[in-house]
Amino acid sequence: MKGLELAERYYEACGAPMIREQFPELESVLAAGLTGSGSECYGYDDEISGDHDFEPGFCLFLPGEESVDRRTAFRLERAYAKLPAEFAGYTRQKLDPVGGHRHGVFRADEYFREKIGCLPEEMTPEIWLRLPEDALAEAVNGKIFRDDAGTMTRRREILRQMPEDIRRKRMAGHLLMMAQSGQYNYRRCLRHGETGAAQLAAGTFVNHAMSMAFLLAKRYRPYYKWSFRALRELTGGEDLERSLEWLLTTGNDESLAEEKYFCMEGIASEVIEKLQEQGLTEAVCGDLEKHAYSVNDGIADSGIRNLHILCCV
Repeated sequence: MKGLELAERYYEACGAPMIREQFPELESVLAAGLTGSGSECYGYDDEISGDHDFEPGFCLFLPGEESVDRRTAFRLERAYAKLPAEFAGYTRQKLDPVGGHRHGVFRADEYFREKIGCLPEEMTPEIWLRLPEDALAEAVNGKIFRDDAGTMTRRREILRQMPEDIRRKRMAGHLLMMAQSGQYNYRRCLRHGETGAAQLAAGTFVNHAMSMAFLLAKRYRPYYKWSFRALRELTGGEDLERSLEWLLTTGNDESLAEEKYFCMEGIASEVIEKLQEQGLTEAVCGDLEKHAYSVNDGIADSGIRNLHILCCV
């Protein structure tokens, strides 16, 4: 059973009745779900995932102390800790009195501050620019099972909507890095006899091409461990995933090097085509560097536009 399904079933069978019977006053203000760290929050868990941090459990998100005082929050934590230790053939791990790090009772404000450093409604252009996308992915992944007040849902939706100027700035940086590493430096490194540097160039190209794929799809790229898995979920992502993996896992002898260079050029062409489809570039050429500056020129906010093109990559 997938972790998200297990969490929701455990909540419905054990968590919801506990709240209804012991904390009816909280039903209208708390949110329940599973989100945050762990492969199960992305739906990527498998038979290997059960070797650590895998259990029947869920998250309960409370508003601030002005709505739910510390005593009530502590009572809820204790009640969560007393939920059945076994469910659907899975056993809960030993928890401390205030719940585990991934499951249990959280203050919603503290949860978001831990994930992104602020509340979603406090996001500024500066914060958007510096936050790594895997942090944003972790803050909005998983599923919220219940949210009568809608607060958790609204906050997650704020984070899902990356401002267009920020998306363009990130794209511009990734495009420039793809141009430098793949279109320019990969073959130059080989001519210098620097095969290790050439492979680093190929890896750099792969890294930034992958980030571009997620930005073009308006999705957040997760933690590197799950980047290839998540890439396969995007439209056309399976073909791109195979190409990127091949670039990473093959050598750099003369015949392969030529193939790898043309593979990178092919990926560059596909990226340019998608940029044009979305009206993100006015450049008409195969040079990713020119497209990088064209994408950057389209940023509406002059303060963001005039920042260094690589400021957030």
